[in-house]
Formats: sequence, structure tokens, C-alpha cells
Amino acid sequence: MQIGQAARRFWSKVKSIGRKPVGDEPVVEPAKSVPLPKRRPWRSWRKIAAGIVIALVLLWPILAMLTSRIDDNPEFTPTFDPKGGSHAVAMVASLMDDELKKAGWVANAPFFVPAHMLNNMPNYQIGMVTALGRFAFELEDQIGRERGSSASDPDLSIARARLQYSPTTWILKPGTLWPTASAESQYKEAVQALRRYNSRLAAGDATFDTRPDNLLAALDRIAYDLGSASAELEAQITGRHKTLGLLDFKADKIFYRTKGRAYGYYMILKALRSDFAPVIEGRKATELYNNMLEELRIAAVMQPLVVNNGTPGGQFFPNHLANQGFYILRARAKLRELTDILKK
Repeated sequence: MQIGQAARRFWSKVKSIGRKPVGDEPVVEPAKSVPLPKRRPWRSWRKIAAGIVIALVLLWPILAMLTSRIDDNPEFTPTFDPKGGSHAVAMVASLMDDELKKAGWVANAPFFVPAHMLNNMPNYQIGMVTALGRFAFELEDQIGRERGSSASDPDLSIARARLQYSPTTWILKPGTLWPTASAESQYKEAVQALRRYNSRLAAGDATFDTRPDNLLAALDRIAYDLGSASAELEAQITGRHKTLGLLDFKADKIFYRTKGRAYGYYMILKALRSDFAPVIEGRKATELYNNMLEELRIAAVMQPLVVNNGTPGGQFFPNHLANQGFYILRARAKLRELTDILKK
């Protein structure tokens, strides 16, 4: 009997589950579904774009620094120097080829390339090609032709024209939409033309006249250009008060352009010493020539961490432009001594 009553009570409790409560029992309402927020994909893209911009801002200077390469090795040797050819021609072709292949031409780097941020390397390249182009004039006009009214060598004419091409020209010129020849393509043609000429010279089918007056003309041209470089240095030094001296952001531009010219001329003159060895030794000018090369070498290999345009007589901050100009002028003075000897 008691077992039956207990079973009925248990069954009534089971049936009461889920029934509407009565009295003071709390009412439990069913949970309402909360709508999910609408997805806004443009916010995700904005975050991704912001991340890319920040990464580029941080990465761009690093990539630019990794690109920078100023090879002022005074012991550089030509890679293509045929026996019977000209050492100076081989030097010009090899210097240009090395700069294009190993360093890469950055003087004309467009704005979307990290190298566009560089300052020292582009100006060094501009200075070096200036020196090579000046010497190319001498090759075509004097050394590479016979006396009198003989025609200029066709390969030397090509090399001279190509080395005069603007070093800052990319495939598009500023202000135009039409593609044009880049500086690299022009300089590659100059290298090829110089090597063709040197191969013909080694085979006896071209002229490289090592007369004293030809060496005199080449040294004269280089001396004039070094004088122009020293004038640029002097103008920047005397104008330092306009830029507060140490805040002269143009000083490194002038310094590295002059450095490139000095290095180019040093390597050319070093090679000319081999080409014109009988003339130099015959005039007993070997020691003077070597001293001139040493002065130019010092100017060519200067590479301070920061280029200062301080007060020339200052105590704490050196003036690197004045230091460079000192050796440029000493080398130029010795070039003038050499030309005086060659005139006799």
C-alpha cells in the first residue's frame, strides 16, 4: 500500500515538470536569440592595407641600405684586357661594366624602387661616369686616330656618345609618357663598343697613338675637370653659412660626386701609365707621375661616416670638402707639372 502511494507521488512530480508555475514560484522565460553583428569586410582590408604601409615604411630604408655599394677599390683590374690592346680602354670598359652588373645603376632609380632613397651611391656613380665620358672624348679626338685629318674610329665614336648620356634617365623622361632609352642600356653599348675597339687594336686593325702630345692632351683635359671639381667644393664651403654648416644636406652630394670623378680619373691615369710608359720614362717623369697618382688616390678613397661641412679652421668638426679639395688640388698641380715636362 505504502509502495503504491510512493509511486503515485513520484509520478505526479514527473508530470509537473514543464507545467506553468503557480503562486510565488519564479517565472523562467525562454532565452531570446541575440542577433549577430553585421560583418564589415572593408574594416579588415583597411587593417591589412595599414599593415602593408607600416611594413614598407620600416622595410624601405633597410632595402635601400642593402642596395648601397660604393666600390672604390684602387686595386681594381680590368676583366677584359687583350694583349696588344690599351690598358686605359680596358679600364674604362671594365669599370663601367662592373658598376652596371655588380652594383647596379641607381642614379636613375624611379620613386617606387628602394634605391631611390639613396644619396651617396647615385652621386658617386654620376661623378665616375663624368670622368669616363670626359676621357672618351680624348680617345675619339686624339689618341684613337692618326695624325692629320683621319676619320675617328666608329667604335670610339659610339662609346663617346653613349657615355655622354644623362645618368639619371630612366625608361621614362620626366614630363613625358613616351618610353626612352635608359642610362644602363646606353652604357652597356659603350662597354661593347670599347671592347670591340680594343679587340681590333690587339689585332692591329685600330689606332692607339702613344705620342707625347696625346698624353699631354689627355692630362690637360683631366686637369681642367679636376679644377672644375675643386671650384664646386670651394663654392659649397664658402656657402656653408647659408646652411648652418653641419646641417648642410648638399655637402655629401658634392663630396660623393667629386669622389666618383677622382676615382674614375685615378683608375684611368693608372692605366695610362702603362700605355704611355716609354713616354713617361723617357721624360724622367715616373716619380712625379706616381706622386700625382697617390694624391688622387687619397681623394678617391675618402669615405667618412658622415660628410661634414664644418668651419675649415674648426676644432671639433672637420670639413671633409676642404680635405678632399686639398688632395684634388695637389694632384692637379702635379698634372700641370707633368704637362710642362711633356711640352719640352
